[in-house]
Amino acid sequence: MIRKIIHIDEEKCNGCGLCAKACHEEAIGMVNGKAKLLRDDYCDGLGDCLPACPTGAITFVEREAAGYDETAVLENKNIKMQKEEGGISQLTQWPVQIKLAPVNAPYFNGANLLIAADCTAYAYGRFHEDFIRDRIVLIGCPKLDACDYTDKLTQIITGNDIRSLTVVRMEVPCCGGIEHAAVTALKNSGKFIPWQVVTVSTDGRILQ
Repeated sequence: MIRKIIHIDEEKCNGCGLCAKACHEEAIGMVNGKAKLLRDDYCDGLGDCLPACPTGAITFVEREAAGYDETAVLENKNIKMQKEEGGISQLTQWPVQIKLAPVNAPYFNGANLLIAADCTAYAYGRFHEDFIRDRIVLIGCPKLDACDYTDKLTQIITGNDIRSLTVVRMEVPCCGGIEHAAVTALKNSGKFIPWQVVTVSTDGRILQ
């Protein structure tokens, strides 16, 4: 479609970045020290960036351009906000509580299974990036749930194509219950798959 959209003259641009800050849609970014229109569909054509430019490098033109896409703008802002707040969730399935999870589900097939104590995600800051990414996750607390997960975990490992097992627990004694249940379930299944136990300290460190 032909519509009004901004044009940035790179020769006049001094790289101050004021236009990028003025653009509420985040259509403008700094690339190699120069302002650049990142995506046509982020630009609403209102021109909030024009008065912010001290060199007159930004003007309006009419040309073939994608229409303004408010949904795409909002999605981009949301992704940026999540990154600034500490990362995007790596969770790919629901539910995650061992007590609520089904014994058989499509996401278990070919899965790298993570069985984690509840507190680990709060104690270890990079939990999503380092543990949940590319894994199916089940969480629980044997002390608070007051149950033995062994039978259910045995059914999950036995009845599905689990490729690997990672157990993440806290260093506190009560977390031994979730490690014991997971390791026992793997032994009961009769399967030989790679497995590991990772222990997190109460101050958020991975213990060797």
